[in-house]
Amino acid sequence: MSDAEFHTWREERQTEQAQQVTQVPFEELNGWGFDSRTGNLTHRSGRFFSVGGIAVRSDFGPVSEWTQPIIHQPEIGVLGIAVKKIDGVLHLLMQAKSEPGNVNGVQLSPTVQATKSNYTRVHGGSAVPYIDLFRNPEPHSVVADVLQSEQGSWFLHKRNRNMVVEVGPEVEAAEDFCWLTLGQVNTLLSQDDMVNMDARTVLSCLPEWRDGGTEQPGAAHTGTEIRSWLTRRRAEHEVTVEPLGLSELKDWYQSGTTVSHRDGLFFDVIGADIRSHRREVPAWSQPLLRPCGLGVAALMVRRIDGVPHALFNARAEPGFLDVVELGPTVQCTPENYAHLPAEDQPRFLSQVLARRPEHTLFDSTLSEEGGRFQHARSRYLLIEAEDDADVPTGDDFRWLSARQVEELLRYGHQMNVQARTLVAAWRSL
Repeated sequence: MSDAEFHTWREERQTEQAQQVTQVPFEELNGWGFDSRTGNLTHRSGRFFSVGGIAVRSDFGPVSEWTQPIIHQPEIGVLGIAVKKIDGVLHLLMQAKSEPGNVNGVQLSPTVQATKSNYTRVHGGSAVPYIDLFRNPEPHSVVADVLQSEQGSWFLHKRNRNMVVEVGPEVEAAEDFCWLTLGQVNTLLSQDDMVNMDARTVLSCLPEWRDGGTEQPGAAHTGTEIRSWLTRRRAEHEVTVEPLGLSELKDWYQSGTTVSHRDGLFFDVIGADIRSHRREVPAWSQPLLRPCGLGVAALMVRRIDGVPHALFNARAEPGFLDVVELGPTVQCTPENYAHLPAEDQPRFLSQVLARRPEHTLFDSTLSEEGGRFQHARSRYLLIEAEDDADVPTGDDFRWLSARQVEELLRYGHQMNVQARTLVAAWRSL
């Protein structure tokens, strides 16, 4: 498919998959309600997901204690991209998928993007196309297969199986699917709200090098040093999370239509009614988390002794299974820090905001997961650090070489979803 053909095809999918999304009071959510015992917002089937509350105590960041709503989705979903060579060129089977929280309707998604409730058809709807390619793949066909986390500030212990599976010529593209080269997908990454979050995380797991060993000559730190540093941060950071009912949250209030913070910060929980012609079911209701403000996720990159490196932050977030994962150099919503003194602002945020255009290698506003979040977007940036840039010696930052990044991505819970998007962007360059 040529680039022109792709854009024509996507516009057709946009028309065919038009959705009507309407905010409704919680009491009008079909199949959803507040549990009389816990106060959490749950589905009557007990499946899909729920919205509950947590109380957090943490030694990471400027605030040591808080309460918040959070999404509980214990099911492990499947995010999978099928790949094959066409005329000797690697192609990826991508899906045009409209989700209720997308700011622009259809975005480019993995071949399969489905929760367990979806692909086991709890909703009574149609089957998920291509799911059998990923549920029982031939061992020799698996290119990547790893459990990865999602947003640790919005999900509690959420994981998805990120998979890349090689398929044969018998696998063809259905109506809402197309074969694109890796180069085409990399180019589309730079376009605002084009490639969705689930596709980006799978792309980050696609191996770039093979049989090259785990060490990279010229790396700022050895692989053992990086793993030891990350393990130490996990052992030393203290994060405790206790469940609370939504009605018990301090500084949060419930109206008939939202659960919101008293200062209008962070995010709201809302109810939505959705009508769609091209999903597994034609109509449904669900809660959505609606962020307040545009996020910033920035990765500083540079060459050290000629070797490409990126600066990662060991972040503690309440929803992580293992306390700490590697995040971008900067990851925040600046408005949420505006009331704090300068010393409590995220480190390197001022450098990111004052970046020079000639040092900005990637700059795109991309959507987060549209199935659970409404209009959640972040500005993703790759910034080339100047040669004389300060190399931090603090315990929460390290420069990792490109090969060390790929080695960590072979395993789950090493790198958060925002960092994985930026790794995919870094590779696309």
